[in-house]
Amino acid sequence: MIESVEELCARLVRFDTTNRGHGQGRGERVAAEFVADRLTDAGLKPVLLERAPRRSNVVARVSGARPELPALLVQMHLDVVPADPDEWTVHPFAGEIRDGYVWGRGAVDMKDMCATVLTVVSRWAAEGRVPERDIVLAFVADEEDTGAYGAHWLVVDHAELFEGCAAAIGESGAHTVPTRRSDGTLVHLYPIGTAERGVSHLLLTATGRAGHGSRRNDDNAVVKLVDAVHRLAAHEWPVHLTPAVRAFLERTGAALDVPVDLSSAEGVDATIARFGVAARMVENTVRNSTRPTVLSAGYKVNVVPGLAQAQVDTRVLPGTEDTFLGEIDRLLGPGVRREFLTDQAPVQARVDSPWFDAMAVALRAHDPAAVVVPYCMGGGTDAKAFAKLGIECFGFAPLRLPEGFDYRAMAHGVDERVPVDGLRFGVEVLDRFLSG
Repeated sequence: MIESVEELCARLVRFDTTNRGHGQGRGERVAAEFVADRLTDAGLKPVLLERAPRRSNVVARVSGARPELPALLVQMHLDVVPADPDEWTVHPFAGEIRDGYVWGRGAVDMKDMCATVLTVVSRWAAEGRVPERDIVLAFVADEEDTGAYGAHWLVVDHAELFEGCAAAIGESGAHTVPTRRSDGTLVHLYPIGTAERGVSHLLLTATGRAGHGSRRNDDNAVVKLVDAVHRLAAHEWPVHLTPAVRAFLERTGAALDVPVDLSSAEGVDATIARFGVAARMVENTVRNSTRPTVLSAGYKVNVVPGLAQAQVDTRVLPGTEDTFLGEIDRLLGPGVRREFLTDQAPVQARVDSPWFDAMAVALRAHDPAAVVVPYCMGGGTDAKAFAKLGIECFGFAPLRLPEGFDYRAMAHGVDERVPVDGLRFGVEVLDRFLSG
């Protein structure tokens, strides 16, 4: 008998795979071994790969009935961000099922998709079914940090495992965004990720003349840095509509029956303001962003330091990389240099493609009211690694969510949880899509 998807999700949550960054954490091995056992039970031959002890990745290939078709990659991560039990209603690693939800860290980011995919594969084995095309399953480590022990390492050292994959699906897409029109009619939006902003974490360094705090100093590193950081933070980046963002605005506006004006920045902002809760899906992806997050300077209040540093989280839209960095250099001005701590390029798939169409068909098969739209992710996923192999990457992790459920607050938040009904919906949609 196949274990229910909700119980499987709860069991995965109970594995504490906390990733604290900088190589620190419990590691993914125990969860990876559990996943590998499930895949083996389904007749597959998973391989476990580690760049460092306990930082485990699991990869398996499901052979399709028509191996001449392009293969599809399903990529998921096993690690989770930290959680403080004192802040939670339930222990974050108890994996409790209550009130129609699976509770715990990773319930929506992203052990839910791990559970739905494992359920589909187990179902295929029990029913003697195979998909049309080869499906490569990758359960990876370290997505919640740099991916150096997971996806980014795999694509460099084990690229052969993904041979023939033309497209990939992963987290952050195909969940319900229940939105109401002005007349009160409920619309079920399902945004599918077809793009991601790039990530460039910058280290800014200003140098100057060290000296006594009581004396005039026109070469103060702190002042140079603070001025530069303020210019970055205050800068109003221009609107740039990528294909994914433009399509989201046009199609969502049509679904909600609201005016769409994309002729100016003011028009774009006014359009987004009419979208209600759906505005959160697009408001951060019509512009690039530069947000200072860390400041460091000095060691004593009466000493002017000779060096000051800041870290800035920058996000760049596809097609704007060169002009973006040029503008950053202009804003920093003389005396402040930059270097990359992280530099991952934007990801962009086709808005209109057979892959997208097949995902939309699968969603509408199980929610006839589904309005499927492309969107650009404001953050990032392991798609940035797999795209380097020429794989077209989509955010497609189906979940049906009730109105009022704040899905975006769940990931990395307190009392993270996922609806049981949503998981069951995800199984059906994924089965439909992956089987074809």
